[in-house]
Amino acid sequence: MPTRMRFTIWRPLATAAITLLVASFLTPAAAHSAPRESRPVYSYENAVREAVWVDTGLDGDSDGKRDRVAVDIVRPREPAAQGRKVPVVMDASPYYSCCGRGNESQRKTYDAAGNVVRMPLFYDNYFVPRGYAFVGVDLAGTNRSDGCVDVGGRSDIQSAKAVVDWLNGRARAYTTRTGTTTAEADWTNGRTGMIGKSWDGTIANGVAATGVKGLKTIVPIAAISSWYDYYFAQGAPLYDSGPDWLSDYVDSPEARARCAAVQQKLVDEAPRTGDLTSLWAERDYVEDARKVKASVFLIHGLQDLNVRTKHLGPWWDALAKNGVERKIWLSQTGHVDPFDFRRAAWVDTLHRWFDHELLGYDNGIDREPMADIERHPDQWVTSTVWPPHGTRTATLRPSAGERPGVGTLGLRKGTGTAAFTDDPRLSETDWAAQIDTPTPDKAGFVTGLLTRDLRLSGSSQVTVTATPTTATAHLSAVLVDLGPDTIRDYAASGEGISTLTDRTCWGASTTGDSACFRETAAKAVDVGRTVVSRGWADLGTYADPGKGVPLTPGRAYTLTLDLAATDHVVPAGHRLALIVAGTDRDLIDPPADTPTLTLDLSRTSARVPFVGGADAFARATSGSAAAATPDARSPDGVRTPHHTYRIP
Repeated sequence: MPTRMRFTIWRPLATAAITLLVASFLTPAAAHSAPRESRPVYSYENAVREAVWVDTGLDGDSDGKRDRVAVDIVRPREPAAQGRKVPVVMDASPYYSCCGRGNESQRKTYDAAGNVVRMPLFYDNYFVPRGYAFVGVDLAGTNRSDGCVDVGGRSDIQSAKAVVDWLNGRARAYTTRTGTTTAEADWTNGRTGMIGKSWDGTIANGVAATGVKGLKTIVPIAAISSWYDYYFAQGAPLYDSGPDWLSDYVDSPEARARCAAVQQKLVDEAPRTGDLTSLWAERDYVEDARKVKASVFLIHGLQDLNVRTKHLGPWWDALAKNGVERKIWLSQTGHVDPFDFRRAAWVDTLHRWFDHELLGYDNGIDREPMADIERHPDQWVTSTVWPPHGTRTATLRPSAGERPGVGTLGLRKGTGTAAFTDDPRLSETDWAAQIDTPTPDKAGFVTGLLTRDLRLSGSSQVTVTATPTTATAHLSAVLVDLGPDTIRDYAASGEGISTLTDRTCWGASTTGDSACFRETAAKAVDVGRTVVSRGWADLGTYADPGKGVPLTPGRAYTLTLDLAATDHVVPAGHRLALIVAGTDRDLIDPPADTPTLTLDLSRTSARVPFVGGADAFARATSGSAAAATPDARSPDGVRTPHHTYRIP
């Protein structure tokens, strides 16, 4: 059951006592009137704009001096003049100068005195007039900060944690990068909410996993929960580069000159073998989920092939296990910010979330459904909790069919074998398009036509027993909804959105910082099949997920692949397919060899979370044993996702 959030309005004790005394003389209606929404009553144009450099306590660049990170602040002027303190919305990022933030790649800009003129995105424009401060932190090694980028490690996380400590009076900051004049955060009550997409949201996850006091909520958007899982899937490399490339991509020019040792460590301790090392253990925030005290409002695209939903499932489950207050949005997009796929609802919901978590307003958001899920472009449903009540794992078993390579999928123990040869030229979309045709590159297993809708919700696992012909082999497992649908075109350049020319405004503007952004619209595509969930692995990790070993050709190995979390309804009249194959082109790198693998279907299965469990699957597949006839008129799926140097 979801944990209910307590309603509190934070105020000085003396003020609270006076309020209680006055309330005893009021009518019940007046006594219970409390603010439910912050209003834009403060001047954005006259806001205080300042910069401080916070001492992180580290010397990441080994120059003999403690690193200071640059912190740009925009805060309303009026509350401080009235003796009132404000909460903080904070985005810690490596991208403020090198690459930009948001759909329009905005960067920070400064005036002649070095104070920020434009903050990227709408957060400061919208929240500062409503009584919040906005704080933009340059991670160590980026923009105006000292130190080195270490890609989710101690330096990255301490860059932001030290700022939360400073906001709560536990760390020291200075008015300049090298000076000795200190700066106090006497204008804030210390209550901080961190937000950010991708790497920025990853930092929010990592800081929350330290348990730092004063961090009350985080809003991670398409964020990483374990950096190993960003670069590898159970030993199979996802990219032909490592964290050293990413560090070099965002380092400031001066950081590149002084951070060679950090760069080399990222090379040496992150081998392309996929072995788990201490470097990766330091960057696994799921392991420290027990320390999280902040509430979490998580947003992720179910078709995000950059920061895959493998980062969603274990993190969400660990937070739930530890009783963390949670909310979640799951879209059909790829790596896209909710400001660009559901703008009006997003701004309103985020506003209410921060009002509740940072101002203590009883606006009811804690009593609303935990999950919002996009079923079709711009069509959303809710779930009271996520995964929904009644979700149970069913064990599905593949079995040989009448034609080699075209098998069945059901609840009875499988029989027979299936073989395929790795073909790195082909992808999940190619396999799905040929699901009813025997091809040498895959093993496919399909239910009959469903007689009822069947909802998958959560993370699946596929266990295979495979005999390779070579010393190296990679495996892919995908679940596919076979049937016509209209979905967001997540494999196109906008990953499910189109950017328009018209602008709408979200907050107040100044000459140097406009609150008006280009509108977007859903980019939809008609498909004949939809990949629902994916997982990959190096078969050499069969005995130890942290270390791969050479295989013995002709020997059978059993391995369980973790599939990414999803929430998807396979409608009545569609079929559900499981495909097992080798290299998933442009999503994992191929092995050194070109193996043929033979599956023992009696020892191969898929554990899939259905709402209603195995009973729901049995009802949905009853009376539908006959194979479906492929409809030649059905449209293709999305195109194969194009391989690029993705950055989180």
